[in-house]
Amino acid sequence: MANCKNCSAPVPADTIVCTYCGTRNDTDLSGIHEFTEVVPDHARTCPRCDVDMKTIDLKIGGTFLIERCEECMGMFFDSGELEALIKATVKNVHHVNHNKLKELYALKRHDAFGITYIKCPVCDTVMNRVNFGQRSGVIIDRCPDHGLWLDGGELRHLLEWVKAGGKMYNEKREEMKRKMEAREDIKVRRATTINSGGGFDTYGATLRSSDPDIFTVVGRVVKWLVG
Repeated sequence: MANCKNCSAPVPADTIVCTYCGTRNDTDLSGIHEFTEVVPDHARTCPRCDVDMKTIDLKIGGTFLIERCEECMGMFFDSGELEALIKATVKNVHHVNHNKLKELYALKRHDAFGITYIKCPVCDTVMNRVNFGQRSGVIIDRCPDHGLWLDGGELRHLLEWVKAGGKMYNEKREEMKRKMEAREDIKVRRATTINSGGGFDTYGATLRSSDPDIFTVVGRVVKWLVG
């Protein structure tokens, strides 16, 4: 559990606001990543606070720029950046801690903004609210063209989810889903083959529609016997 930068009181996992002194804490990046501020080519506006955000360089694999609001501590990641940050931050996860995942999923994050739809800082269009992975407990705001927004505290929550094996669990579920869809596709194609004039013999082999039916074969045998 992180401590408040102002009064050192413990900051609950479901919020970045200290319940003792009311200070907003940068619990997402503090102690996790060193960063420096840079001057952006074009300032981006925080979709929550309507103020210019700071551009910071996390220096992951070279220059790694993201935008962060100094007031609400929310962050905007360009497409693919959040996944790259998670990959660089969390390593050596070899098993799924189901108890921890249940605990994280059941955690009701303190949402100071309520359920609202916010605009992309790049194109100013309303972003979609989507779950990040299976049972992470975090709903992100995503622009299909430019990236995604995380409110303050959500990055910390996602990193804990990945450490508990949430990403691994999600990838296994997706793989199972793909296999099930492939099986269903095979069933549909087989049914289509039958309906189009083909069929299956007793051993499962496909019969051509041009093959003689049983009555034609019997007729030929009878003709041969009496002829």
